[in-house]
Amino acid sequence: MTTKFTPLHDRILVRRVEEAGTTRGGLIIPDSAKDKPQEGTVISVGKGKTNDEGKLFSLAVKEGDSILFGKYSGTEIKLDGDDFLIMKEEEVLGIVTGTAKKESVSARETAGARK
Repeated sequence: MTTKFTPLHDRILVRRVEEAGTTRGGLIIPDSAKDKPQEGTVISVGKGKTNDEGKLFSLAVKEGDSILFGKYSGTEIKLDGDDFLIMKEEEVLGIVTGTAKKESVSARETAGARK
């Protein structure tokens, strides 16, 4: 069963984009030496933020956006065995456009299972 998760208010659900496990020279980097990536893909977004009068302001990020965020941003959660971050939109540093998208861990695992 696949879980459908919709964040509340101005929160967003993010999947980290994993860095390559090897260097250009072919050296394998162990998991303990890697930093957690500060880039991710927005999976789901909340409805938006409301002001004191109750007016709803939609979020600037949308599903599928590639974003940058701070090193200690968000709260790590696990859904259906996959790791995600849930964070407020204000923790997002920016939206990345015009670059080739890196594959997420789940996409690589799925591709590896098809081989």
